[in-house]
Amino acid sequence: MTEREYNECVNQYADNVYRFILKNLRHEEDARDIVQTAFEKLWRNRESVESGKSKSYLFTVAYNQMIDHIRKHKRVQLKEEFREEVRIEHKPVNDLRKTLMEALDRLNETQRSLVMLKDYEGYSYEEIGKITGLNESQVKVYLHRARLTLRNYLVSKENVL
Repeated sequence: MTEREYNECVNQYADNVYRFILKNLRHEEDARDIVQTAFEKLWRNRESVESGKSKSYLFTVAYNQMIDHIRKHKRVQLKEEFREEVRIEHKPVNDLRKTLMEALDRLNETQRSLVMLKDYEGYSYEEIGKITGLNESQVKVYLHRARLTLRNYLVSKENVL
């Protein structure tokens, strides 16, 4: 990959990678850091990455960085949760966006990423498999299970609008 091809890659895919990571993490600074790291790795490995495969490479690196970040953050968060008091909160009137985000939060990292890549970003099963390191059958099965979880949550009595 040449410097020109790298710059074209940045212009073409930076927003997509950022949007995908931001939708999963919901934290702008962390998403920017992950995207920057993905592009740094692409730059360092530009000699071995074919220009036509740069999109898949970027999403794969960003996805793996995001999973590492989520796992690290969960360990820290669990330690903090043990220190806090348990609070009971009354649920306000349903808000569609909030309900959808709560439904996505019920999914594990892999399922949430697959749903975002397929339904939000519009990638094919094959592309998702390359990004996540799963085979096409696994992508379909995990997506199916994720959608069942989402459906069951969204049609429960307390969430029906």
